[in-house]
Amino acid sequence: MGYDKTLREGEIKGKVAKDYFSDFDWTKEIGDIDFCIAVPTDGKELFEQESLLWAESKRGNKFDIYESFVQLILTIGKARTFEKHLPPAFIGAFDAEKIGFLPYYRIVDIFYQNDFNWNVTPSDHTTKEFNQVLTMVKDILDKETLIFEIGREDKDLRQFIKRNFVVGKSDLSKIWVTRNNFTFVYNKWLKDVKPTINLKWDIAKNNGILDADFFLADLLSEHNTTIKENLYVLLRNNKYEIGRHINKMGLFSSDEAFFNDKQKAHTRFWNKYSRPPKRDCWDYMVQRRDLLVPQDVRERKGTFFTPKIWVEKSQQYLADVLGENWQDEYYIWDCCAGTGNMEVGLQNEYNVWASTLDQADVDVMKDQIKSGFHLLENHVFQFDFLNDDFDSEKIPEDLKRVISDPEQRKKLVIYINPPYAEGTTATTVTGTGSNKAGVATSHKTYERYKNIIGKATNEVYAQFFIRVYKELPSAMLAEFSTLKILQSASFTEFRKTFLAKLEKLFLVPSKTFDNVSGNFPIGFFIWNTMVKEKFNGIIAEAYNAKGSFQGYKEVQVDDSKYISGWYSQYYDRSGSEVGIMNTRGNDFQNQKYIRITSMNNHNHTNIITANNLVVSCIYLSVRQCIKHEWLNDRDQFFYPNDGWKTDAEFQINCLIYTLFHGQNKITATQGVNHWIPFAEWEVNAKERFESHFMSDFLAGKIKVEKPKDLFSGDASVETQCIAFLQFTNEAKAVLDAGRELWRYYHEQPNIIVNASLYDIREYFKGRNDKGRVNSRCDDEKYNELNDWLSECLDNLAEKIAEKVFKYGFLK
Repeated sequence: MGYDKTLREGEIKGKVAKDYFSDFDWTKEIGDIDFCIAVPTDGKELFEQESLLWAESKRGNKFDIYESFVQLILTIGKARTFEKHLPPAFIGAFDAEKIGFLPYYRIVDIFYQNDFNWNVTPSDHTTKEFNQVLTMVKDILDKETLIFEIGREDKDLRQFIKRNFVVGKSDLSKIWVTRNNFTFVYNKWLKDVKPTINLKWDIAKNNGILDADFFLADLLSEHNTTIKENLYVLLRNNKYEIGRHINKMGLFSSDEAFFNDKQKAHTRFWNKYSRPPKRDCWDYMVQRRDLLVPQDVRERKGTFFTPKIWVEKSQQYLADVLGENWQDEYYIWDCCAGTGNMEVGLQNEYNVWASTLDQADVDVMKDQIKSGFHLLENHVFQFDFLNDDFDSEKIPEDLKRVISDPEQRKKLVIYINPPYAEGTTATTVTGTGSNKAGVATSHKTYERYKNIIGKATNEVYAQFFIRVYKELPSAMLAEFSTLKILQSASFTEFRKTFLAKLEKLFLVPSKTFDNVSGNFPIGFFIWNTMVKEKFNGIIAEAYNAKGSFQGYKEVQVDDSKYISGWYSQYYDRSGSEVGIMNTRGNDFQNQKYIRITSMNNHNHTNIITANNLVVSCIYLSVRQCIKHEWLNDRDQFFYPNDGWKTDAEFQINCLIYTLFHGQNKITATQGVNHWIPFAEWEVNAKERFESHFMSDFLAGKIKVEKPKDLFSGDASVETQCIAFLQFTNEAKAVLDAGRELWRYYHEQPNIIVNASLYDIREYFKGRNDKGRVNSRCDDEKYNELNDWLSECLDNLAEKIAEKVFKYGFLK
């Protein structure tokens, strides 16, 4: 069934359009999107033509349809198409055999990730960004994609299109604002309407008043009057009311903002769109206000949803620790509640309080209470936890009594997913960026505790924790955060002060949280502050993105020594430089920065000479031999025990592994290449090599001069060099595979005789239009040889990894 598998992609698009979408406009072209279906128009449409489907098309039937969806998402995200065109009702993918559909709004969050690299080539399915998006959407695709077989399921397919692809009128019609397009409409509103509102936005932003609240006031209105009353900002004909409340006189009071153009732009803008949206969209749009909040505000205030699956899991764990009746026996305060999704599932509203920085979020929660949300309206309040005092009038009296009573405080649970922002970025660390102004240093809590918790004050959530610990003594702390609090060197001083028993911990992938970039564990911690003990280690339970148990993870800390301190003692300025070791951090998240180069290209470097070559190779091998995954992202590498010093097998394995590893980026284009492991005759070189350093070193011909504690104290230089001849079977296999690859390269025309492995790979693979080396090449023999080498390296990595734990590089 389906179409002829030999048809070209363009022919398949034509057939799909003719056979299933003949009633629609399928001639529309939007950027690099393969296939667009739009509402038909006779040319009188005054506004943008509405799209119903954006799809990725493929020829044949060999493509994974999920990967086609991911390619489409990357195409949309790369060009920011959703900001330039009205998004469709559905995204889709098809080939000669099948066609699939997914509601567009289900993938909106992906486009608002922090620090995601959208510049990758969407059609390159090997990039980490491609795999990152695939991981994020796979569960959604599994559960919600509708896939039809072309030909065999035509009846169902046509019925689906008839019911869901509603053809609009061809004359003037307003555009409905939906869950699919409300962020697009917001971005248009920012350009057209926001500048005409007479407000000093910087001052307003510092006071928690955001443009998103004005947009929602506009959107959820009829005849220029906001009809959803419990919003912080309300549209009232030709003005906005801000912070409407009852004053001491019993009268309604509020601040007002007017238009500076007599509301002309506002009127023109909303003439295009039908408002309010359908009623079933209102709650979604208000609750997903975080999608409209600027990035810096999201980071500072923690405007992020905690996924429902982890909220439920966290409450199960609290029941395990505190008892089945914990909600009746304990008081619960979420002091950075946002719009309150952490409180979903809590049943005893008399024991629960929720506070947040923005009054707009308070208003959202109070509005949800009317729809059955289990909170009391007077238990929801605006409170700046890092600045306001605990005797503030903002805090309800019954909560204030719990806080001030030492006995009741023992039954208080601070239950939070706090802001994750930090005052530095990765570029700050390397000296190329600057601190995020005011993110972590503009709070009273920062000033109060900066001298006792050290660098941890750069993390906003650390300030929440230390205030709870110091000013709410004996309270339980149940919180979501990264593992920095347990493992990071920057939290060393924090751990000396924060002495509490970690009762239980579970770990989940960071990618399951909205707007969080990277691939690392986020944990839910239950701290008992009444038990004063320094954290040394715990067995945590890990869950995958679907909530299924993945296994146990041992988390340990050793604040005494890290691998950076071990390696730094071998800095050598006495010998001839053969390369540069680029170092960074002590954990897996910095793995990609650990590499050897010919030139010093950033500040964290160490010169490699004959005297420290072996330890340099050990350093790189230890940091690279174990795959970086979300669960080990924050694991720290430590100062090893002395066992490695007399283990010649381990040393030679690390040396060979480093010679052929992809992070060895030595190149003959930047000076003499000292890293060729073979003699000319071994690889049939056409000319003599400029340097024989590495082949001589492997043959034991280069004498190491008084290595500082490099090997065991009793071993002579000669003994150690002879040990290099004793290659393990795994090391020999790598050498054999590498030798064949070098030989094949030297058979080619127009080569660099002194080429490194990096140069060889570039020669065969070439570079793309972005200047990056391609992942594969058309030379099948090269691919076979390279795959053979990679397989041998993986086997050698397993041998090295065993010793990584044995010698204490990892705990």
